[in-house]
Amino acid sequence: MYRIVTNTFEKELYYKNTIVLKYKIEFPKIIGNSVGIHRFNRLNFIKAIKLKQYVEKNLFKEAKELYDFNMSNGYPIMIYEIVSNFAITLNKNPYVSLYSDEYIFSGGAHGTTTRISQNWNIQTGNQITLNELFDGNCDYVLYILRDINNQIEEQIANGTNYYFDNYCSLVLNSINLNSFYLDEKYVNIYFQQYDIAPYSSGIPTFQITSLPYTALSR
Repeated sequence: MYRIVTNTFEKELYYKNTIVLKYKIEFPKIIGNSVGIHRFNRLNFIKAIKLKQYVEKNLFKEAKELYDFNMSNGYPIMIYEIVSNFAITLNKNPYVSLYSDEYIFSGGAHGTTTRISQNWNIQTGNQITLNELFDGNCDYVLYILRDINNQIEEQIANGTNYYFDNYCSLVLNSINLNSFYLDEKYVNIYFQQYDIAPYSSGIPTFQITSLPYTALSR
């Protein structure tokens, strides 16, 4: 197990003596010294820096324009908010898996969240693909699709979640085989907001229990 700490960029941005934007960007750092650790830390640092620069340049400009518009028209002042955090789902030497959720509120009824994941072999310094995990099973995509649709049917039947009526075709058309993270036994596939379900369903995530991965255990 690696020691992983949280680094943070956090700031409130003012315009005409008023807060118009605030952000908090968290990113992981592995404590240690190896090529794989340096690659992991560098990627996550650069990712956080790019988001920070985008927020302070592009979104700050939008926030100032919205402030002026709302003030001119007597509308309530909206504060832009950006929160990026992460969750470690597997930390078992030499493997680290995690996902990051990036929430942006820029006015309107609610904000939007985008999820991005990383699956690392720290020893090699490379990220793992689904194909590597299931290299002994050429039908793994069919297993995944079947498992997801079965779980959706069960959730609809027991009323635990809501999906669009044409979820079968949406799953097939919007599944991204890079959108996954690992736990101790299973692959977890996720979809972005609105891909297959309404906003109230959040980020639909499916633990693929019918097909435990085996590549990491060898």
